[in-house]
Amino acid sequence: MRPFTVLSSRSRAALLGVLSSAPFAFAAFAAFAAFFASGCGGASPAPSTPSAHGPSTTGTGAQDTVAQAPPVAAAAPVDLSTLPKQRAIVLRAARLFDGKADRVVEGGVALLVENGLITQVGKTVTAPGDAEQIDLGDSTLLPGFIDAHTHVTAEASDNFYRDSYQFLHRFPAEQAFYAGASAKKLLDAGFTTIRDLGAEELLDVGVRNAIEAGLTPGPRMLVAVHPIGATGGHADQDPYPPARIKELGVYEGICNGPESCRAAVREQVKYGADLIKVMASGGVLSLADAVDTPQLTLEELRAIVEEAHRLGKKVAAHCHGDSAAKLAVTAGVDSIEHASFLKPPTLALMKSKGTVLVPTFLAGAYTGGKLDKFPPPIQAKAKAAFAAHAQMFKDAMRAGVIVGFGTDSGVSPHGINAQEFALMTEGGMSPAAALRAATSVNATLLGISAQTGSLEKGKLADVVAVPGNPLKDIKQTEHVAFVMRAGKIYKRPERGM
Repeated sequence: MRPFTVLSSRSRAALLGVLSSAPFAFAAFAAFAAFFASGCGGASPAPSTPSAHGPSTTGTGAQDTVAQAPPVAAAAPVDLSTLPKQRAIVLRAARLFDGKADRVVEGGVALLVENGLITQVGKTVTAPGDAEQIDLGDSTLLPGFIDAHTHVTAEASDNFYRDSYQFLHRFPAEQAFYAGASAKKLLDAGFTTIRDLGAEELLDVGVRNAIEAGLTPGPRMLVAVHPIGATGGHADQDPYPPARIKELGVYEGICNGPESCRAAVREQVKYGADLIKVMASGGVLSLADAVDTPQLTLEELRAIVEEAHRLGKKVAAHCHGDSAAKLAVTAGVDSIEHASFLKPPTLALMKSKGTVLVPTFLAGAYTGGKLDKFPPPIQAKAKAAFAAHAQMFKDAMRAGVIVGFGTDSGVSPHGINAQEFALMTEGGMSPAAALRAATSVNATLLGISAQTGSLEKGKLADVVAVPGNPLKDIKQTEHVAFVMRAGKIYKRPERGM
């Protein structure tokens, strides 16, 4: 999915003029493509965890020696002193999946939560006398889910052209309310942390800050601000008449040449980016680029990664194409998103570098189920990416590539993110590996594993509960009945489970 663009008032007025003119259909198609967040996508490794940083490179050639970058974290840790003091809570359930193992603990388990942290885990806990007791019955406790690829500030419907027209009339403040509603859906679905990979008008920064200030419920958000890419690439606008629509520049993430790309990284960090998103290849939901071709040179990618890592930010690379992925992995990105056309040698390179694959099955499945709603150019690209994706994933598992969990939510409706679990297992992962991908693996990818991603003493109390045993029926993850984030309960069953 490509970056959801909220146009300036001047650009909106100009684009409305385009849409009102005779060639409406093609112009509307072009407008809507600009509203989507980065490229729709589209074994399991042992519970090894990805390295805490992506490799950096020196020199200028593709075969140069690769050196490890300094450790980077995607966001500052949660300040524990800001967690509210609260009555202790004991959570009880029939079983527990801690986010690290390949099995559940059976026979009854308990968690003690005090002031936002897990302080005890076991068959029994010693709790204060006034602790609140919550018995979730025949359910499984799990770490709060982490989606490493979302676009919470936008959401597609089944009507491509209506969406493009409606979005033209939304001011950024109005769109922020839609984004807040989407964030609540994600939290209700059990996603207590998300990595949001591209928005415009600083909407992602605003929603993140509003959630942390307690103004609206939602997951913990790590945001990328504008995705970075080349002129005419997947981060750029489609080819509108240049006299009518202002061209994007470095502030919006559009760069040409290594120094311009360094400046684009600095712009995103200036305005609050927790990480950097780069468009290494073309995408599906855009006009001016082929889906699998490289969009940036190795030198440009190296400049982006080196500058991001120097500033303590990880780098996620949207990438469908194989040759583009080789360049991005060589440059030292921390994750490859989608990866539709990657071949075994490139996947082996990812394995050797510790680069994480975020396959985004749901985006491809959801888009593929309504291709007739899209214009022919998008249909052709989506079909090609979808056809190649399944084999790529089998090859990735065979190579032992680290697999994270991400949906490209926004291409699909927010709140159905847990459907990714079943798609991953249909692709060949075990249920336990899929659950680890959305918990401990993603926590390491995001640089927050010291505080979340597993149910352990001292971690933030990010806890969800699902009916039954998800290792026996992974679709139980689609029926989250209890959600706690940092000790605060956001959802609980009306009756016992």
